Amino acid sequence: MALGAILLSQGLISDEQLAHAESERKRSGERLEQALARLGIASSEQTMRALAQELALPFVRLDETDIDDSAVELVPPRLVFRLRALPFSRSNGRLLVATSDPLRLDGFEQICVAAGMPISLVVVDDIDLGVQIRTRFGVAGDVLEALGAGNDSSADSRVESAESEDASEASVVRLVNDLLVEAIRERATDIHIEPYEHELQVRYRIDGVMSEAGVPATIHRFRHAITSRLKIMANLNISEKRRPQDGRITFRQKGQEFDLRLSVIPMLHGEGVVLRILSKSAALAGLDELGMPPSILAPWCELVANPHGIVLVTGPTGSGKSTTLYASLTRIVTGEVKAITVEDPVEYHVPGVNQIQVNHAVGLDFATGLRAILRHDPDIIMIGEIRDAETANAAVQASLTGHLVLSTLHTNDAATAATRLLDMGIEPFLVASTVEGVLAQRLLRRVCRECSVARPPHAGEIPPDFVLAQDGLVAEAVGCRACRGSGYRGRIGCYELLVVDESVRSEIMKRTSSAAISAAAKASNRLTSLRDSAAELVAARMTTAAEALGSVKAS
Repeated sequence: MALGAILLSQGLISDEQLAHAESERKRSGERLEQALARLGIASSEQTMRALAQELALPFVRLDETDIDDSAVELVPPRLVFRLRALPFSRSNGRLLVATSDPLRLDGFEQICVAAGMPISLVVVDDIDLGVQIRTRFGVAGDVLEALGAGNDSSADSRVESAESEDASEASVVRLVNDLLVEAIRERATDIHIEPYEHELQVRYRIDGVMSEAGVPATIHRFRHAITSRLKIMANLNISEKRRPQDGRITFRQKGQEFDLRLSVIPMLHGEGVVLRILSKSAALAGLDELGMPPSILAPWCELVANPHGIVLVTGPTGSGKSTTLYASLTRIVTGEVKAITVEDPVEYHVPGVNQIQVNHAVGLDFATGLRAILRHDPDIIMIGEIRDAETANAAVQASLTGHLVLSTLHTNDAATAATRLLDMGIEPFLVASTVEGVLAQRLLRRVCRECSVARPPHAGEIPPDFVLAQDGLVAEAVGCRACRGSGYRGRIGCYELLVVDESVRSEIMKRTSSAAISAAAKASNRLTSLRDSAAELVAARMTTAAEALGSVKAS
């Protein structure tokens, strides 16, 4: 009996829900239980428990089970990865094997032969199984074994040969693909591949924090092959190892398309690689979905609805500035206006918006693109980033000629945006007359919904200016399987909005400091600070006080 029929017979899902999940599964290439979990119909564990009950097999959670290392070693890694089945214990002369696909009967006899003993199947959640396999064998552990990454001298010679061969060799291709797929599965935004004298460190940035990818130590021997493969994917020069190179890779995984921005830099012990992961097929978020409090959302919507002027979003790299601009565009673009963007890179495709990709190789930068699109009669212009005086001047001129200009700046707070433009050489009267508002933002880690608990705050944990909810409780990040033990899963925006009024314009005209600009905005009730926004998130128990204070203390 198929899994869908089993779930229907047990009343876990309806016919309509199954049809929806099957449609999503075919589109994305997922397994049925993964589609059901993603759609919020049934968790993966619920599905697996129902399957185990139907087949009269035990269900276990491996993260709550003592795993016998000697049992794991009875089966070679290539079988564990290929069959996605993990031996974890022995009982009454039989080997207990955990699987998330007990309906797949082919292959289990290979485990019997390899182990030299009969086996008994145990059903587990696939996420749980994947964590245990990666913990014991590392990411792509089977590929490294197949490449001959052993400890004997003959293996060493094979390794040296493998490194000198073309990086498109099938095993190396799969090794790189496994690293990319694992990063996407873990919701990483960046992959860091860092060569050292005796190791190759692979780390993922997840929810803004670096974490080890968990690769076997033998991956060090294939550092050159990995770098070469990535260069080939990005159409870079694989023989050039002395200069930095940048490129892009389009990577498809389960029906989704990802844009990988590749940066390669020569280092002391090889070439360091960083990949930024952008989901090109991800759904665009609306302004209402970004977590802006009403005190900021309403005035921000008024700002982006202006017919002309400059509206800026500021913050450090990776703080969600582009996401906010895209959400703002989707809100204000209609068939009655023409919108053009100049971006580096184009991260999302927005329906009804003309988007231009910066190309430095042919001299198409932000300033050049901006000057060109003014001849295309736009109403709304979005510039990916104001990086220099030339782009800043072009943005000011565009706003003075009746265009609404949306862009980003790298500043720590909203008030500093004005002083940054002044430092670029823009005249104070031009900054004062064109900038309508500035939104500064951060991304704070959200506490994991699966494991967070509410508790009274510790002494000194909450600053005096933070006002908690009526019950006086705060969230504690505990840590569980769903959040990789960190206590956090996903991120939420923290915002500061400065609306430029006459008092702020007066300070800009006088070339005063950002502190004076902030004070003037606060005095006229035209500034909602990052710290106030962070305090609201702590009171709502969406994040912890430590996370909030660590992210806004510098602002």
